[in-house]
Amino acid sequence: MLATVSIGAIWSSCSPDFGEEGALERFEQIEPKVFFSVDKYCYNGKIINVTDKAYNISKKLNIHHNTIIFEYFRNSPPHNAGESASALDRFLTPYVAKDVGFERMSFGDPLYILFSSGTTGKPKCIVHSIGGTLLQHVKEHRLHADLHDGDRLFHFTTCGWMMWNWLVSGLASNATLLLYDGSPFYPNGNILFDYAASERMTYFGTSAKFIDTLRKSGLRPIDSHDLTSVRTISATGSPLAPESFAFVYDGIKKDVHLASISGGTDIVSCFVLGVPTEPVWSGEIQAAGLGMAVDVWDERGSTVRQEKGELVCTKPFPSMPVGFWNDPDGRKYQAAYFGRFDNVWCHGDFAEWTEHGGMIIHGRSDATLNPGGVRIGTAEIYNQIEQMPEVLESLCIGQDFDNDVRIVLFVRLVDGVTLDAEMISRFKTKIRTGASPRHVPALIIQVEDIPRTRSGKVTELAVRDVVHGREVKNEEALANPEALAFTAVFPS
Repeated sequence: MLATVSIGAIWSSCSPDFGEEGALERFEQIEPKVFFSVDKYCYNGKIINVTDKAYNISKKLNIHHNTIIFEYFRNSPPHNAGESASALDRFLTPYVAKDVGFERMSFGDPLYILFSSGTTGKPKCIVHSIGGTLLQHVKEHRLHADLHDGDRLFHFTTCGWMMWNWLVSGLASNATLLLYDGSPFYPNGNILFDYAASERMTYFGTSAKFIDTLRKSGLRPIDSHDLTSVRTISATGSPLAPESFAFVYDGIKKDVHLASISGGTDIVSCFVLGVPTEPVWSGEIQAAGLGMAVDVWDERGSTVRQEKGELVCTKPFPSMPVGFWNDPDGRKYQAAYFGRFDNVWCHGDFAEWTEHGGMIIHGRSDATLNPGGVRIGTAEIYNQIEQMPEVLESLCIGQDFDNDVRIVLFVRLVDGVTLDAEMISRFKTKIRTGASPRHVPALIIQVEDIPRTRSGKVTELAVRDVVHGREVKNEEALANPEALAFTAVFPS
């Protein structure tokens, strides 16, 4: 990536666990000139060979003559790079190492193409600028993440998630990047904390889901690992539940800045994030990003405080996309972010200002539940049900039913546990008392797995489509599309 952008070219990537169609749906739209791929990757202790997949992708992109295959595991059996493709070592043979020269580009020239998750159709190709991305990331790293020269920066991510791009920019703050490839729970949940201790990690970035799963596993890194060097733990990908806030301070480290952060691929950065000089309140994101005119609006476009509404940004900001690839008149770009409120960015998150000036993200507004006309964020239900010891994870949707919307909750339970009437009653009581009677699901259904995107987010919209008999437009965006099969026995 650094070599690519040094010559003023544009970089785009997805992780090697993407299916062939998923990668093609992204790369066919942008017509790359050069294609790099690993030959294998490792997950859960297994080595997965992707050479044939990479070659098929390059062939269909018609760039197999400009395809370079990197031999990832030096001691593994040799790969066949395919006709016309080059192994990296062979590709580099004619060249002599020299100092890197950087092409001078304009502030607004394109740097990255990132892709939306694609759960509502073909992934959007979001173009981000050189200057806007760098300025925004340096602000977030230096001022919000409290990153200093010589710090050791880690965020658990694949190269298919915007947090990878965010991580790489840490080089601009003279930080050392700590990279990890593989499952965060192989061979057990200690692996990332082993890494943090051995490498003297200062910034530990992960997902809300990782912290929740760790909490339920019974592991307590505070008792087993020296995490003296860790100043900041950040979590993103989904709302961080109050129970997870408590667990971080009780089970991981007491004297740490816990920063829940939220933004997205659309802005390759954050709208709301941590502030190292301010208090951390359980269940809340501390503040809006510096220089970001973030607000919460109701349906009429008026600011609301301590009420749920749409997350908006009322003024331009550096990391707004330059546009979408292959959208010459900008119509798709305008419709995606400015169609709801005139000339105001509407992000599609259901949010709420708190009494402390912080923010709670309740989930995606386009997945917001609306039973009886009352808007309910899915995270409000997750915060209650996932406190139950039997529940590993959950997903809820609003189903059109009897001229209204009913809430349907899907739960994945711990091994050996079967959902029964008594358990359903307890679950409903927990949600009723912890949230409100309006939040109580009409149906609670046990499933073997919860479908999620490749960046680990549960995909409520895809489940909602299946339940309503609509086609899921892009199953390739899912890490586990087979999890949608449970709807074959969904009760009417």
